[in-house]
Amino acid sequence: MGDGSARMPRGRRAAAARPVAPPAAKAPAAKGPQRWSESRHYAALDLGTNNCRLLIARPQGAGFAVIDAFSRIVRLGEGLATTGRLSDAAIERTLAALRICADKLKRRNVALARSVATQACRQAVNGAEFIERAYRETGIALDIITAEEEARLAVLGCHALLEPGDGPALVFDIGGGSTELVLVDSHAPIPRILDWHSAPWGVVSLSEATGQSKAVTADARAAAYADMRARVRESFAPFVERLRPPKGTRRLLGTSGTVTTLASVHLGLTSYDRSAVDGLIVPSAAMREVSQSIAGMSIKQRAQVPCIGNERADLVVAGCAILETILDIWPAERLGIADRGIREGILRRLIGGAPL
Repeated sequence: MGDGSARMPRGRRAAAARPVAPPAAKAPAAKGPQRWSESRHYAALDLGTNNCRLLIARPQGAGFAVIDAFSRIVRLGEGLATTGRLSDAAIERTLAALRICADKLKRRNVALARSVATQACRQAVNGAEFIERAYRETGIALDIITAEEEARLAVLGCHALLEPGDGPALVFDIGGGSTELVLVDSHAPIPRILDWHSAPWGVVSLSEATGQSKAVTADARAAAYADMRARVRESFAPFVERLRPPKGTRRLLGTSGTVTTLASVHLGLTSYDRSAVDGLIVPSAAMREVSQSIAGMSIKQRAQVPCIGNERADLVVAGCAILETILDIWPAERLGIADRGIREGILRRLIGGAPL
């Protein structure tokens, strides 16, 4: 959220965080010595093709403690693949969510925040226009970040959950409009990125391109799923050509609503529980089994599965197809699950100055 003098970003990228509110004259009272930096509140907002997510945190030890959060499915990129534009309905849904975020930023007296927008705003012809309107109506100044920075922030936010091991590891983020694949060397405290790839398929864009949600019969669903897998495989091809998989154990870590949802189904949860999912290690074969089972269901059957429900029933199959294709190109025995990513990466930069 910008201060009164902040200028709107008109380019494709503006990396600086913005002050949200002037600091108070005095830091809050504390029993022991307290640095001003430890009393400040920081915020990170991630506006994706499907979700709007906010975290507000304060420094704690070497990291941070979350004091408030918000997440809402807004489907900003709905219909984008067909029209090339953000629709009026999608914009209104998103602005409603951003107004809630703006209120939280104000009530929590956030001193410094960074808000980013990803694939939908990168791709839409009216993306910059939407960014300007969001700033006028909510005070939140969104930066349209590149796919490369999106990948870096995701890694920075979740790499702590990588299994120990030698050789490079693959971290991936299945979004609404794109999927980022990042090959990292994790020997240093902050992983070094060896290679990365952004594919133009996420759960929204892939679902709309293939019409999977309209498939009624089992044969039609199978054909749509095969079409999804083929499209994703083709989009991964340039990255696959560069890959040199390690000879030993392959390590794999996923961060996205897809992997957390499928992990919840694997665990048989009746409602989502972050504490049970974040940091979970799941056999890859089990995730394939869950993916194939969901892909074979009708949309009505998927809606009845706990942790999928009506909001995700039409999009989750695309996530399954992307995940299975990732397992094809990087056949790890286990998959790490992260319910953290871009927002946490932003906070690590704001609070600790973490590079990447």
